[in-house]
Amino acid sequence: MTEPTTHTLKVPGAVLTYDVRRNTSSKEPVLLMIGSPMGAAGFRTLAGHFTERTVVTYDPRGVERSTKSDDKAESTPDQHADDLHRLIDALGAGPVDIFASSGGAVNALALVALHPQQVRMLIAHEPPSAQVLPDREAALATCRAIHDTYHRRGWGAGMAHFIAVVSHKGPFARDFAQQPPPEPAMFGLPPEDNGSRNDPMFAHNLLSCTHYQHDFGALKKASTHIVIGAGVESEGELASRAAHAVAERLGSSPVMFPSNHGGFLGGEYGQSGAPDAFAAKLREVLVQVAYT
Repeated sequence: MTEPTTHTLKVPGAVLTYDVRRNTSSKEPVLLMIGSPMGAAGFRTLAGHFTERTVVTYDPRGVERSTKSDDKAESTPDQHADDLHRLIDALGAGPVDIFASSGGAVNALALVALHPQQVRMLIAHEPPSAQVLPDREAALATCRAIHDTYHRRGWGAGMAHFIAVVSHKGPFARDFAQQPPPEPAMFGLPPEDNGSRNDPMFAHNLLSCTHYQHDFGALKKASTHIVIGAGVESEGELASRAAHAVAERLGSSPVMFPSNHGGFLGGEYGQSGAPDAFAAKLREVLVQVAYT
């Protein structure tokens, strides 16, 4: 694998930046690694485990190096799916394999529902699809409460509320959204409000991602081999429970991956999971699926 080369792609309402780690001798499909709102930088460690094939990472619209024309507008999974559709076209590499994490998994499922011919296999790891949970009303209200905290008090308060929610184990009580959020200092976060309300997660993606309604009919009919993943250490958390619910709707069970929601991280954004073990499991799934 060569050093990554950086490219840009103009799409409706945005300019995407993406990186290609090319292996010109590989006969395997391109492996696209995506998150949301996490950008390409979050996959640096994981990409390094797949030098035997070409790996592509990107920054979603409005994230890090990718811009959008209206930086106050919400970004939706359908918009991200269209961006990915155009990115795969631009690669000119035929059907790709996708490893998608978190909001990226929601977006990738939207892509497969619309353009299954572009994706040979999708490993969707812990999509935070609160819409499919048995306690969906309380879960969706809790996501809206995070959004409200951010808009009232700023990034530090919003992030503290987010951490408390995503680490919560088990279903949400009916009144969970009405409970006071933790103070930022509990997590070492800044209590000050700098006045900005343009955070990619809280302002642009949180509600549209968690509230997204998947087209399970289209997903079941898709030619794409879909694998839903969940972390062994994140059992009971919102994204893990959603992964189990999505898999059930697709008539399967989630594949368990080492570590937690960010198990593939190797120090990116100050977080570390179990990247070596995670990459080994991902390779195992890719190989197993390829030969079934």
